[in-house]
Amino acid sequence: MIELQKPLILASNSPRRKQLLHDAGFAFTVEVLPTDESYPPGLPAEEVAGHISKEKARMFEGIRPGSLVLTADTVVIADHHILGKPSDSGDAFRMISMLSGRSHKVVTAVSLLADGRISTVADAAEVYFRDLEDWEINYYIEQYKPFDKAGSYGIQEWIGMVGIGKIEGSFYTIMGLPVHVVYQLLKPHFR
Repeated sequence: MIELQKPLILASNSPRRKQLLHDAGFAFTVEVLPTDESYPPGLPAEEVAGHISKEKARMFEGIRPGSLVLTADTVVIADHHILGKPSDSGDAFRMISMLSGRSHKVVTAVSLLADGRISTVADAAEVYFRDLEDWEINYYIEQYKPFDKAGSYGIQEWIGMVGIGKIEGSFYTIMGLPVHVVYQLLKPHFR
């Protein structure tokens, strides 16, 4: 494991973020505080993930002064509109159908609260889906239940394997944690 000067807290319940941070060589604990994930009206879609990630980090200000706190947020953007987590199967079908046969942007922002300062970096990737058939979308939703995923899909799951022909940017940004960005944010805190 990579040793840090202070304990690292991952402020996320995402199993994907936990796995990626672990695989990157970091020891950490998980602690999540409730955060209002709304954002100001008129905020450009590309800036929303950074705003929410920073708000998640602010929740820890003054609470864990002897720790490093890492937060993240991911948004899927199609036609300048944010596609959040689906409310049900019909909503998931609607979103994936909207992404079918075209490209969309995924922005993941990470924030690090260290020594009373918050640093936030956003990373973007472009994802290209081939034309998906209705049965493929329904099969994915029934088998993988993507209700905890922005845009209703996980790139590492079946729909990503068979439906995504090209990406521009980091696979891990699309998965929800741009590990290369996290590494650079944590590097000044290596022991």
